[in-house]
Amino acid sequence: MQADRIRNLAIVAHIDHGKTTLIDSIFRAAQTFREHAKTVERVMDSGALERERGITIRSKPCTVEWEGYLINIIDTPGHADFSGEVERILSTVDSVILIVDANEGPMPQTRYVLKHALSIGMKPLLFINKVDREGADPQGALNSTFDLFFELGATDEQADFPVLYGSGLDGWAVKDLAQRSHKADNPLGAMDDLFRAIIDHVPAPDVKPDAPFLMQVSTLAWNEYVGRIGCGKILQGSVHKGEPFLRTSTRWLSADHNSADWEVTGTESARVAQLWVTRGLERAEVSEVTAGDIVWLTGPGEIAIGDTFSAPELEGSPLPPLAIEEPTVSMFFLVNSGPFAGREGQAVTLRQLKARLERETRVNVSLRMEDLGRPDGVKVSGRGELQLGILIEEMRREGMEFCVSKPEVITETRDGERQEPYELLTVDVPDEYQGVVFEKLARRKGRVKNMENQARGLLRIEFEVPTRGLIGYRGEFLTDTRGLGIMSNCFMGYGPWAGELAGRGRGALVSLDTGEATTYQLENLQERGTLFIAPLEPVYYGMIVGENSRSGDMPCNPTKKKQQTNHRSATKELTTKLDVPRRMPLEKAMEWIDSDELVEVTPQSVRLRKTILDEQERRKAKNKTP
Repeated sequence: MQADRIRNLAIVAHIDHGKTTLIDSIFRAAQTFREHAKTVERVMDSGALERERGITIRSKPCTVEWEGYLINIIDTPGHADFSGEVERILSTVDSVILIVDANEGPMPQTRYVLKHALSIGMKPLLFINKVDREGADPQGALNSTFDLFFELGATDEQADFPVLYGSGLDGWAVKDLAQRSHKADNPLGAMDDLFRAIIDHVPAPDVKPDAPFLMQVSTLAWNEYVGRIGCGKILQGSVHKGEPFLRTSTRWLSADHNSADWEVTGTESARVAQLWVTRGLERAEVSEVTAGDIVWLTGPGEIAIGDTFSAPELEGSPLPPLAIEEPTVSMFFLVNSGPFAGREGQAVTLRQLKARLERETRVNVSLRMEDLGRPDGVKVSGRGELQLGILIEEMRREGMEFCVSKPEVITETRDGERQEPYELLTVDVPDEYQGVVFEKLARRKGRVKNMENQARGLLRIEFEVPTRGLIGYRGEFLTDTRGLGIMSNCFMGYGPWAGELAGRGRGALVSLDTGEATTYQLENLQERGTLFIAPLEPVYYGMIVGENSRSGDMPCNPTKKKQQTNHRSATKELTTKLDVPRRMPLEKAMEWIDSDELVEVTPQSVRLRKTILDEQERRKAKNKTP
């Protein structure tokens, strides 16, 4: 198809503002599916974890056709931990649809993605979603977004953006809210205003069809049969299957990503093995692609984000590397050394653990794996707790057993000063809970940046908080606000070290024996703290079975049985009353553990344990610590 009939755009927004749901409606309106085809909600969230959690984890392209135009749309994650996906995708497309919730208005990730789009000269389209919800304020959301454009340095041309209103869930969009009832009651053509805005306001790809072939890799995929697959937009020329080309690798020389501060690290000759384009939701193999197409390509043995693919005659003229922000949080992935290793899954060796993590880094460039010479594990770094937690969950569902340490932030030294990552945190809380939120975040070195009253007795507060201050806070926040608070955050940058933070206030109940927990002993232990286990659950020496009610760890024996006597009531055990144990799912376990503890992950269980299982050895190690 001619480049002037192609439109390439991404849909960006804060989490839960309706990106994936809007794409569902775009598919239906463009009749992408056959008339009687069975479809599901959030069709773009194809992964099991994405569907379970209701979030987009990895960006995905799709294509619809409307009135002779080919519209390539990329669904992007809305959570800050996956913002690296958004950064790369913006280099592939020519504009974005910025979705803003008519109730919440712009949120931290809205600011983040809009800042990137404006910085590379894009002119976004604004879609104000969920205007039919109770309490929606479309005009207020528009005004706040307009203010955000100017706050982020938008030009007059960028600030003159088209606005559409609608409901991604119900599948309608209008340029004027006065047309709302007509569109909502007439499904046929209900999305035409959105399609027309895309055709009129998203520029066609700025490409050179007759020049030599040139593209840059912005996304990676992996296939066991063909290896790495590179995806990107063809900037000029065309390429056929089997045709020779050059792969040129580049890298930045400094963390500042200065436009001239980069170098070529290698050049490789290759041939195009396979070519795909996206049609609907599926990849379709083709024999030729041309300028303006977003394509998937295999051939080179190695492909990295930012690589330049070009015709041989363009040797020596690579494109600058793509800027990818560095990880901010790290943790150790360790071989499971516990006595239950191998009971519930595959107890992986260090070699197998490395191989799995290396495979992940091939397609997820915001992750880093470092071999620090430890005989039991490696260090893995990412953009946040959620990103690392998703990786751990995927690995355990593959049948792997391993252990992970407490997440820690990555610090830097700049101009002789220690610096750490900071987050912009936005919380919406009922007025009666603002006191406890202020108190908790002050302990975590949070500083108030802005505060405003919302409708229905809600208060919106913006904080600047060190990233490490948010580790373990989400669950505490939900408890403090009785589940009525909403918090979201995005990475701001590095700032001065904020000082030491108070650790977990309570110790752990640590088992001194291996066996099955007994009702008799658990009844005694629950008076000393909060239990994480139930009767008959297997425990081992050094395993954490609960939270102590006081600071400091308390050794205990949850397997102890009651001594048999001649004087005993036959119904005594029936009157035992045990509290429901506090279960620790993966994310909560990662938040709860301390620096000398680990989370043991298996396909069936999540256990907490001490890093050093033997109590005497733990004491010796503690005495050696300065």
